Amino acid sequence: MLHNPNNIRTAGVPLEEASKVMIMVHGRGGSARDILSLSQYIQDKDFAFIAPEAQGNTWYPYSFLSPIEANEPYLTSALDVLASVRARLQADFNFKPTQIYWLGFSQGACLALEFVARNASDYGGVFGLSGGLIGPPETPRAYEGSLSNTPIFLGCSDTDSHIPKERVLESDAVFRKMGAKVTTKLYTNFPHTINEDELKIVNLLIAGEELPVGT
Repeated sequence: MLHNPNNIRTAGVPLEEASKVMIMVHGRGGSARDILSLSQYIQDKDFAFIAPEAQGNTWYPYSFLSPIEANEPYLTSALDVLASVRARLQADFNFKPTQIYWLGFSQGACLALEFVARNASDYGGVFGLSGGLIGPPETPRAYEGSLSNTPIFLGCSDTDSHIPKERVLESDAVFRKMGAKVTTKLYTNFPHTINEDELKIVNLLIAGEELPVGT
């Protein structure tokens, strides 16, 4: 069974009242409730948070490094869910792209980053925690459109067993080429999880502040 675009949860300011919205995408085996728990660490209180949930808690069955066709039709269905959420936010609640932020962890980060690359716009911010663009090595990255100064943060361990650092760096280069303002940080020997420094950088980027030297 494919993903249900109406299986969503929300948190934060009601969508009708919020000036910003963050689409949060959970990882393999996670849930909308899990990823929404990160909303408590976002210091800006003007946000609504919305999180879709994957059928069976998994967006696509195999590694994000597998041939793309191996993860079909689930990958396309998952990307369609994100497209549906974005369209609803724009049509029903009048959010402009600059008011829309993306945050994903692990499989959810891969999915969010791939969606943003395929659907470029001047988003408020994109935060890919332990993720990278989808597809096997040598996947052509002929994405169209511009991310015109969209702040993007890629944070990952340099020894992550699921996410090779080479793919994080490749994703950095692709997003830079698309015009985004990219910050990438690889954490030495860190486990496959989210750390306090990553959340600090997310908050700084949301606030439009300069990142500390060395970040």
